[in-house]
Amino acid sequence: MDTEKITVDIENISEDELYDIAIIGSGPVGLYAAYYAGLRKMRVKVIESLSELGGQLTALYPEKYLYDVPGFPKIGAKDLVASLVEQMSQYNPTIEVETQIVNLQVHEDLGLVIMEAEDGKHHYAKTVIIAAGSGAFTPRKPKLAQIDKFEGAGVHFSVRNKAQFEGKRLVIAGGGDSAFDWARDLGENAESITLIHRSDKFRAHEDTIEKVIDSGNVEILTYHELKALHGSGSLEKVTIYNNKTLAEKTLEVDDLLITMGFVSSIGPIAQWGFELSGNSIIVNEKMETTLPYVYAVGDIVTYPGKLKLIVSGFSDAATAVNYAKAAIDPSAKVFPGHSSNQSH
Repeated sequence: MDTEKITVDIENISEDELYDIAIIGSGPVGLYAAYYAGLRKMRVKVIESLSELGGQLTALYPEKYLYDVPGFPKIGAKDLVASLVEQMSQYNPTIEVETQIVNLQVHEDLGLVIMEAEDGKHHYAKTVIIAAGSGAFTPRKPKLAQIDKFEGAGVHFSVRNKAQFEGKRLVIAGGGDSAFDWARDLGENAESITLIHRSDKFRAHEDTIEKVIDSGNVEILTYHELKALHGSGSLEKVTIYNNKTLAEKTLEVDDLLITMGFVSSIGPIAQWGFELSGNSIIVNEKMETTLPYVYAVGDIVTYPGKLKLIVSGFSDAATAVNYAKAAIDPSAKVFPGHSSNQSH
C-alpha cells in the first residue's frame, strides 16, 4: 500500500470530522486508551475491523477466565470487555466497527493524520494510537488428514461457549497458557479431560499448571502428539502416539481442542512506514512510532523489556495518551496528576 496516494480536500475537512485522537483496535488495551483519552478531555474515535468491540477476547475467548488482571482474582474475558466499554463510554467516544484501515498518511505541517478505510471512507485525527494487538490471526493446525472436515464438528481452535462441552469427553492438545487455562476452566463442564503435550516442559503460568495437576480432574499425557482423527459425521475418536516410544493409543472423544497458537499478520499496517521488528512496531519510551503523531501500544509493539501482557498494555496506553495530549496541546502537562485528584 502506497501511503502517498491518499487524496482528500484537506481544506474542507469539517470540525466534526476531526478528532483529537483515533484509536485503531478495540481490544482491552485500545478500550483503555479510549477511556484514558476521554479522561484527558480528548475527542476520541475508536476504529475496529471486527463487528464488535473487544478484539481477540471477544472473537476467540469470550468465556475464558483471565487471572492476571489487577483487582480481580479471576474475570471472564467478556466481562472485562464489558467493564472496559462501560468505563470508556462515559466520555462518549465515536465508535466505528467493521472498519478496516488500509492506509495512513501523516501531514506533519498540519498536525493531521488521514486514515483510509477499505470502503474508501476517510477518517481524520490529530493523533493516532495503533492498538491492533497481534493483527489478523489464523490458528496453527497440525498436519492431520480430515482436520478440516471435523472443524466445527468436534475439532475446535477456540472456545466461545463453555456449555458446549457439558458432559463431553474432551482432549486438549497443547502445553501453553490456553491449554492449561481451558483444562482448569472446563473442569466444571466436561465429563473428562485429557491434556496431551509433545514434551514434559510446559509454557503456562506455574500456578495454573499446579492447580490443574492438583485438581485430579485432568489426565496429562506428556510426550504425546496427535496422529489421526476418526468419525463419520463428527469426531468420535483420536489416535495419539508417544513420540519417544512410538506407542499408539486411540481415545473415544466428543471434542478436541487444539491450542497450538495462532499465526498473526499485521496486514497493511506493515506498509505504513513504521520501523518494524518482525510483526511488531518499534516504539520509544513515549510509545512514539517513527511517524509523527502516531503512537502504538500493546501486543503490536516492541521495546526493550516489553512484555506482551494486558497489564503492560494498559501502561502503554496511558503513556501514549499522555504524550499525545501534550503533542497537540502545548499547555497540557504530560503527567496530569492522579485520577483520584480529578472531579468527574
